[in-house]
Amino acid sequence: MTKVHVTTTVNGDPVEFLADPRETLLDSLRNSLGLTGSKEGCGTGDCGACSVTMNGTLVCSCLVLGVEAEGAQIETIEGMGGDTQLHPLQRKFVEHAALQCGFCTPGILVAAKKLLEENANPTETEIRYWLAGNLCRCTGYDKIIRAVQDAAAEMRGEAA
Repeated sequence: MTKVHVTTTVNGDPVEFLADPRETLLDSLRNSLGLTGSKEGCGTGDCGACSVTMNGTLVCSCLVLGVEAEGAQIETIEGMGGDTQLHPLQRKFVEHAALQCGFCTPGILVAAKKLLEENANPTETEIRYWLAGNLCRCTGYDKIIRAVQDAAAEMRGEAA
């Protein structure tokens, strides 16, 4: 099958790659662009490990074709923190021990960042609802919720 030339923006940088029309965005990110932070947990959009934003919408990259990224704005976990400083969510996940094996963490962080962009002061219920599409087999979720709440407060400028 003929590969398709895709021009897109990933984490603010223009990129180009060749994609098999049957290849998922997740595979394009990992295999063509070397962005291995997003993980494939299920391949069916049920676990959220591959969560990225595409044109500002949270998506499971295992359900999007790589060719659909043409002209899109993609944000992955690699674009979340700076070169020398972690994003507040990343830092709070470490402080609250909100990760164990780390497989689900990139998807949860991307989803939580999108939540806080839309709602700077979410309730615990809102956080749980928003992250319901992200499965974690290790932490039991409470530490994740606390980390998101603490990061949200810091991002609002409130003292811890």
